[in-house]
Amino acid sequence: MVEGKLTERISRAPSGPMAASKKIEAWFAECPGALVAFSGGVDSSLVAFLASEHLGQERSIAVISASPSLKLSELDDAKGFAATHGIRLEIVVTREMENPNYLNNPSNRCYFCKHTLYDELSKLKEQYPNWWILNGTNTDDFGDYRPGLQAANEFEVRAPLAECGLDKEAVRALAAEYSLACWDKPASPCLSSRVPYGQEITVKKLRQIEVGEATLVEFGFPVSRVRHYGDMARLEVPSDAVGRLLELRESLAAAFLEIGFQTIELDEEGFVSGKLNRVLKA
Repeated sequence: MVEGKLTERISRAPSGPMAASKKIEAWFAECPGALVAFSGGVDSSLVAFLASEHLGQERSIAVISASPSLKLSELDDAKGFAATHGIRLEIVVTREMENPNYLNNPSNRCYFCKHTLYDELSKLKEQYPNWWILNGTNTDDFGDYRPGLQAANEFEVRAPLAECGLDKEAVRALAAEYSLACWDKPASPCLSSRVPYGQEITVKKLRQIEVGEATLVEFGFPVSRVRHYGDMARLEVPSDAVGRLLELRESLAAAFLEIGFQTIELDEEGFVSGKLNRVLKA
């Protein structure tokens, strides 16, 4: 768990979506204005929606980075979500790909990415000096390896979901209560998370991963991960879909050869979020 001002603010979890909604409403009543670090995932989408609902367009902006590590489809979905719900959206271009500390892909790579993002938001905040920077952190995030939380603490980023005691299940329940289409959207962390620590991050690798996962969607696997091991791609799908994945080995190998992978490896354990973090525990 990352210690800091954020963890000090976490309160007891509310019971049920309605209780959570009232707690969130009270939280935003104290917020002078919000710049929301928006990625298109359910957590930050809910925060962007709540900020717009409680503060209005005049006092809230959802800010998304058109970074090479974000899928183009995710960027399009985020734009669509903002348009659907009348959320004021601003697109920025962060420059983590110019930072050797990020490109070298150390175990705390996420820290450098989030630091770059919050630095960009801080520059934008100069136009709105009293506003808070918000993110979509929920309480479950404190039980995982999240170096980006350190950057959030350094920039005094606020997390309404975590501070109101919401875990991932509560986030999805509240998003469903508001009829947000993303309420059951699978998690989709940045593309760089598919590259093993210590192996360089490049735009070429990120695009290969993006195309690879889009290819798996075409093959009928909407939830998947393509882990990038140089010339080899390791494919993960949910455990109950592994049998079908194995049946499609030859067709998949041909498709991934066109993407630029010489070989593929089918992970028979099945998809596990954060699997590359196991090396840190070892």
